[in-house]
Amino acid sequence: MSPTAIGILALTLSVDAFVAALGRGAVERPAGWARALRTGAIFGAVEALTPLIGWALGVAASRHVAAVDHWVAFTLLGAVGLHMIFQALAARAEDAPRPASLWATVATAVGSSIDAMAVGVSLAFLQVNILAVAAAVGLATLAMSTTGVLAGRLLGRRLGRIVGAVGGLALIALGASILAEHLAEGRGA
Repeated sequence: MSPTAIGILALTLSVDAFVAALGRGAVERPAGWARALRTGAIFGAVEALTPLIGWALGVAASRHVAAVDHWVAFTLLGAVGLHMIFQALAARAEDAPRPASLWATVATAVGSSIDAMAVGVSLAFLQVNILAVAAAVGLATLAMSTTGVLAGRLLGRRLGRIVGAVGGLALIALGASILAEHLAEGRGA
C-alpha cells in the first residue's frame, strides 16, 4: 500500500470522528485547546487501535467480526446520540454545558471507529504494514477530532442546543447508515 493510499485511507476513516467531535465541541464547556486535544487524543488512540484489532481478528476469523461490527457501531452511536439529544433538549438557557464524561467520549470514539476495525479486517488479507496504517489513521483522527471540537465550540456559541441536538442526530444517522450498509451487503451476498 503506497503512502498516498495510506493517507487517503487515514483521512477517510477520520471523517466520522470529525463529525462526532463537532457535536462534542458544541455541547461541552469548557471546550478550549486542552479539552479539544484530550478529545482528539482519545479519538486518535481508539481509531489507531481499531484497525489493529480488526487486522488481528481478520487474521483469526473475519466472518465472525463482520457479522456483528455494524450492530456494535449502531448501538454505541445511537446511545451516545440519544444522550446528546436529551442533554440538548433538557438544558435550560441558563445552564452551562458540562464537559463530556470520559465514558461518553470513549463510547463516541469507539462507535465512530468501527469502520476502521472493518477496514483492519480487510487489510488482514493484503500485504500492508498495519502499524504504519494504524499510526496514520490515529494521527489523522487526532488532528481532525481536535479541529472538530474547536469548530463545534464556535458553532455551539452561536447555535447552542440546536447544534447539540443536530450532533446527536448525526451520530444516530451515522450508526443507522453503518447498519443499513452492512445489512444491505448481507442481502446481496
